[in-house]
Amino acid sequence: MAGGRAAGLFGPGNHGSTFGGNPLACTAALTTLDCIEEEGLLANAERIGALIRQGFAEGLAGTSGVVDIRGHGLMIGVELDRPCGALVAQGLAAGLLINVTGDTVIRLLPPLNFSEADARELVARMLPLIKAFLAG
Repeated sequence: MAGGRAAGLFGPGNHGSTFGGNPLACTAALTTLDCIEEEGLLANAERIGALIRQGFAEGLAGTSGVVDIRGHGLMIGVELDRPCGALVAQGLAAGLLINVTGDTVIRLLPPLNFSEADARELVARMLPLIKAFLAG
């Protein structure tokens, strides 16, 4: 609660933070960064992300309707030539949590500790969904 001039300093949504400056939050943030470094999660993200993109590139080669396969680390996008929001529900039914952005891009954000086996399973389960969607 604030009054006077202080009441007008903040607008909706601009006063929050993920790791606010209190000692507990700072300790959690530093511990998170230590884990990322110690477990080599950034290198893992680059390696596994490249594996996933390669799997999609090979598995979708020659498939009409695929515009682009792109990403950085484990942020992966498969762009199609048509709106594909229906894939969110189809993915969920297949046990996959995916998102669609900009109407035409399948966005995948696996965790930083995703394994090679996880990556291969993801590609193996996503390819039939994408191909069936594009064929329909």
